Amino acid sequence: MKLYLPCFLLLYVLASCGGNKETIQPTIEDISESVYASGVVKSRNQYQVFPAVSGTIQKLLVTEGDVVKKGDPLLTIDNETARLSTENARIAAEYSSVSANQAKLNELNETIALARSRKQNDSLLLARQRNLWQKKIGTKVELEQRELTYKNAVTAYRSAILRYNDLKKQLDFTEKQARKQLQISQALTADYTVKSETDGKVYSVLKERGEMVTPQTPVAIVGHANEFILELQVDEYDIARIRTGQLVLLNLDSYKGQVFEAKVYKINPAMNERTRSFTIEATFVTTPPALYPNLTTEANIIIQQKKEALTIPRDYLVEGSYVLNEDGEKVKVKTGLKDYQKVEILDGITKEAVLLKPAS
Repeated sequence: MKLYLPCFLLLYVLASCGGNKETIQPTIEDISESVYASGVVKSRNQYQVFPAVSGTIQKLLVTEGDVVKKGDPLLTIDNETARLSTENARIAAEYSSVSANQAKLNELNETIALARSRKQNDSLLLARQRNLWQKKIGTKVELEQRELTYKNAVTAYRSAILRYNDLKKQLDFTEKQARKQLQISQALTADYTVKSETDGKVYSVLKERGEMVTPQTPVAIVGHANEFILELQVDEYDIARIRTGQLVLLNLDSYKGQVFEAKVYKINPAMNERTRSFTIEATFVTTPPALYPNLTTEANIIIQQKKEALTIPRDYLVEGSYVLNEDGEKVKVKTGLKDYQKVEILDGITKEAVLLKPAS
């Protein structure tokens, strides 16, 4: 009895092992190859709003959910210093204007008119003196004095015109400079009112009245009110197979059990060095009833599809290119498309083949 008992146990174990071997036959079905991606939902043109200046929030002009137009004010920042600077620039512009200095120009205009009259008068006196000299009346010295007086009158006239033109040019320059400074001050003052850059909806207001903000601090999130896109992250090893127009199948935690379709429309070429991934953008083909920014999603980007393919489960492959027949012998096969569960068999076996599952 002691001799037969071990033999009986061995036969029982072998029989048990043989009975647990799993076998299948290939099936004809559709198969698709895809790339996994994860990401978030974003409204189209969604962006973070940053102020252009530092300061304390004086007034919030919108709340979450408000619809805004491009240029609508979102909030104001305390700007007393900017207001005083603008007022000072306005005073300087008014003081420097040509109209405010018209009296100086009028004075030089009168000087020009007087110089012109003297020049004309000295011209007549010079002509009379020359006539007298031709008649041998008068002296050479008197003629020369008349010529010198006339030349001085001409010089004085030209000098008055030059002074007028110089003053006019200076006043024009000063006025333009002062007005430009006023425009700069007004622009700086306008920076203290943060405005929307696009038509859309305010999805989040990130600060409260009285809080300090800087140009590095986001104060709100604004995006399109009704259009949403997918921002997906794809591993660098898969990016070479991604093309625009490819179908995306996705699910959302907010809609469990439902599959939605989208299409790739943009591939950002720069890789994120920290995550070693690329950003892919896709638009919805079938849109859920309600969407919100920053909803998380998991997606499969369909690379290839094939109908009525000969397939087997992936875990029946051995070393990537072999299968085991029902006798446990390795048979070389040629594979095609693969997904996470199945693999297409192009050559090596038929649908009548019986395959043994490899030991794990």
